[in-house]
Amino acid sequence: MRRAGSIAVALHDVEPATFERCALIRDWLDDHGIERVTLLVIPAPDLHPFNDRRPEMVQWLAECAGRGDAIAQHGFQHRASAAAPRRSNPAAEFLGLDGDETRRAVEAGRRVLRLAGVRPRGFVAPAYAYTDALRETLAASFDWWASLSRIYAPARSTLAPALTLGTSSAVKRLASPWLVRAGALAAGDVLRLDLHPADLDHPRHIGAVEGVLQRAHRRVRHAVTYDDLAL
Repeated sequence: MRRAGSIAVALHDVEPATFERCALIRDWLDDHGIERVTLLVIPAPDLHPFNDRRPEMVQWLAECAGRGDAIAQHGFQHRASAAAPRRSNPAAEFLGLDGDETRRAVEAGRRVLRLAGVRPRGFVAPAYAYTDALRETLAASFDWWASLSRIYAPARSTLAPALTLGTSSAVKRLASPWLVRAGALAAGDVLRLDLHPADLDHPRHIGAVEGVLQRAHRRVRHAVTYDDLAL
């Protein structure tokens, strides 16, 4: 159940190539009082099931889930298709796909996760790039899905704008830590923070996140997952 004064941290792009970094970030968050996190797992980067590349990820995810973390499906392969419009985000894999292609990709990813013993309740599209076909598929398949601004569940949606750091350009690297700090100050009942493995390569990003987490601790915000917000 969602509680007032909560913080929902999501760790994006959990996959074999980022596994060590993600495990370190998860421990770092725990050191800062974030006992529960939503882990966004890419089922098949480069079309290879994640558990074939890194079998140890299965045990780690099970341990995280046992401690209260939520595990959500993060697309299928996290790479845009040839049908995507020009200049699309390279991770926006559902842009340009028709309804059948969308359903096949979503179900293939879900099947990979289930075979690894992971049963996600929710879904977050790579780059938050949704289409009508994807929304329709998710409504029939998952308990919730998350956009950049809301968590959608069958009975309701929860307003929770995500604070996100940027690393893809000098402007984003310069501006996003300030924007995250400002957004955290203005957050309402739910403070939602997105983290990516590359964020902790940048000292200003680390400082911004630590500042947000320390303030959340002082305000006694309770750590929740997206599964909680969908209840």
